[in-house]
Formats: sequence, structure tokens, C-alpha cells
Amino acid sequence: MSSLLARPSPDLQRLHQEGYDIEIRSGYLLVKRVPFATSAGEVAFGTLISELSTSGTATIKPATHVVSFAGGIPCDNHGNRLSKIINSIGENRLADGITADCTFSSKPPDGYPDYYAKMTAYANMISGWAQAIDPKVTARSLLPVKMTEDESVFRYLDSASSRAQIGLVTGKLALPRVAIVGVGGTGAYVLDQLAKTPVGEIHLFDGDTFYAHNAFRAPGAASVEELDAMRNKAEYHRDRYDAMRRGIIAHPYHVDESNIGELQDMAFVFLTMDPGPGKKFIVEKLEQHALPFIDTGMGVRRTGDTLRGIVTATTSTPGHREHVWANKRITFADGGDEYDHNIQIADLNMLNAVFAVIKWKKLYGFYADDEHELFTAYTIAANQLLNDDQPS
Repeated sequence: MSSLLARPSPDLQRLHQEGYDIEIRSGYLLVKRVPFATSAGEVAFGTLISELSTSGTATIKPATHVVSFAGGIPCDNHGNRLSKIINSIGENRLADGITADCTFSSKPPDGYPDYYAKMTAYANMISGWAQAIDPKVTARSLLPVKMTEDESVFRYLDSASSRAQIGLVTGKLALPRVAIVGVGGTGAYVLDQLAKTPVGEIHLFDGDTFYAHNAFRAPGAASVEELDAMRNKAEYHRDRYDAMRRGIIAHPYHVDESNIGELQDMAFVFLTMDPGPGKKFIVEKLEQHALPFIDTGMGVRRTGDTLRGIVTATTSTPGHREHVWANKRITFADGGDEYDHNIQIADLNMLNAVFAVIKWKKLYGFYADDEHELFTAYTIAANQLLNDDQPS
């Protein structure tokens, strides 16, 4: 990805052409081998680290004037810290393999117009003091610069994580394979959220056709031509998100006895399918194979000319299964619920998916989890959120 990003970005190309040792890693721009003076009056080398704002295929104006630095605390040639530009000192893990020792802040009146101006300005502020000790050192190594491919499922840079400096946290979600069983309303919104995470493969299981009523409770906007094509749901949603990322695999059939084995290799499963005996079969098999999963549920009924209902998310992990059965948290009987007939509740589908995805992120340490709830229920009319089934 790095080399592809550099081609349409004149600022990155210029850094490369002038001999700066640059790399794009985990959404950050690194300028390596920058000489600096240590507190002992010696010359050492470190790395400037900047968030990298992009349009997807090219850089845009930097989002912030601040940069981080790894390798030590830069000083002047007398061993005094560069207090005029040092903003903070302390180890800060920005992403896997990227740990800063301090941050710098030196803001021009209008900010930095591009990354060439930003990175060379800081390189000059630091390396000038090193050159006072050894005039031969420079940040421009004039070595062939290897722009490494950033191994990623995304087709363009995840600059959202680097801008927020949560690359290390985001990396916790890099599970190899996750399945979504049922990509109707709620399942499609689960996909919408998972597609923005570094999960290696997202497997979609659904044997139904994507019709107009599905379009009204799914993210995005389907065209008339797409609806006329009457495509399979899993294949339709795969292609919608292919523009953003790789690794979305469509299985255009329902999960049943003939193919349940395909779930065994998953690291996690989202059950976003209608109630029925088929769901009970899947839950039992997931438990047998010690697979963690979250089931989403929705019960909506008509009362006069309004709708009332509850949205639920039930978490089941290998160490905590009993609440699913003892408390009857998952509905297995066929419903006849108003939800089956009312397609204008995309907001509930979205909310249901968000509850499930937030809990999934809690399980893997992305979000803090104080309650450790295994069951969440939101009552619409009362605007009431219930956490229950906390492990004892």
C-alpha cells in the first residue's frame, strides 16, 4: 500500500527523492535515521512519527502539526533538552512495533501544507544540533528507500486509527476469520462495522435474495438496477464492501446440517438470523466446537398505531454458556412477530448490530468492560437499557 500511496502524493515522493528514509506502517508516516544530539553530547539516530491523513489514494493536508519521536529525547549540542519544541515526554505505544519517547509541537501560523514541509521542518529542528557535533550527519541518507507494503485487508490507508493514535488498540481486532450468519437488516449493519476493522476474513452466510424490502433496512442505498438483478444477499453485500477491503467471502446458502462444519474454523460468529429450529441447531454446534458467538434478537409488536419492542444481544463464550439456556435468552421458536412484516425499522437493525459489535470489541479488549454483561436488552418505549447475566 505504501508504494501505491506515494505515487500520487508529491510530498511523499519528494521525501523519497531527496533521500529521506521513509516508511508507512500501521497508518503512520515514519521518517527514520534522523540524527539528534543526546544528553551526553553524542550523536544518535531516531524516527519521526506522524499521523497520515489521506483521501484514500493520496495524502491531504496534515490533520495536526504534532509529531512523535522514537529513539530518545533530542537535546542541543550542550545536552539540554529541546524544551521549546518538546511537548511531552513518556513512552507511548502508538501501534504494534511503534513506540514513541516524546512528542514535538511547533506550529506555523497556517499549519503545515503537506507532509514534506512538516517532516523536513522537524528533521531540521532536531538534526541541526547533531550537526553541530558532527557536521557529516544528515537525515537524508541518500540510500535506496524501500517503501514496504503495509500488509492490510484495506484497499486504502486506515488513517482514522492513526489520526486518533489507536492503532495498537485497533490491532486487537485482527481476528483471522469472523462469520455473520444471516445478512438481512441487522447482519448487514454488523458487516458495515466489521468491514472497518482489521479482521482477516469476514464470512457471510445467507441463502436469500436481496429484494426491495431488504434495501430499506440495510446500510447504504441500492439502485433500481441492483434490485432488478435479484442477487443473493451475501454476494450483494460482499460486492458493496469490496471497494473498501479484501477478505469478504460470500456463502450464498443458509447454514444447516450439510455445511455447519464451515463455521468450525471461525474465531467468532455473529448470529443475526431469524428465530427457528435452525438457530437452535447452530447454537448447539457452536457450543460443541467451543466457539464464542453473539446472538441478536428483536421483538416488536403493534400497539394501536405505534410499535413497541425490545432489542437484545446475547453473548456466549466457552466459559459462559448456562445463561443462554437457563434464562432463555435466545428465541428458537418461529415468531409471527410484527417485525416480520414491518420493514421501516432500519434504526432498530442498526442499534441491534451496534450492541453486538460493541460487546464483541469489549471481549477482545478494544473497549474497557466494567460490567462484563452477557445479555443486553433495550426497551424502546421506556428507553431503558438492561445489563444482565454477569459472570459470578
